[in-house]
Amino acid sequence: MASSCSELESAIEILVRNFYTYAEKKGKQDKMNKKEFRKMVSQEFQHVLTNTQSKEASNKLIQSLDADEDGKISFDEYWTLIGEIARKLSLQMAMQCQERP
Repeated sequence: MASSCSELESAIEILVRNFYTYAEKKGKQDKMNKKEFRKMVSQEFQHVLTNTQSKEASNKLIQSLDADEDGKISFDEYWTLIGEIARKLSLQMAMQCQERP
């Protein structure tokens, strides 16, 4: 992408790049297997998700995101996670704004 990207464009590029950093290196590169997903969650979301080191918790998260039930996380399924995290962050920010005098 161009070096003169807006802050928002750069943020989106980082999110997309993050997915492909963890996606399978062998075979299909458009999905994360469970091991790759657990690694991504534990390394990238330790401050916004609980139990990121728990295999059981990450397996439950995979199951909730895995719309096509193939045991892997596609980009669209990953984007669902990003959307949920952003939604919760938005709610927190809205509450903080309401608390200000």
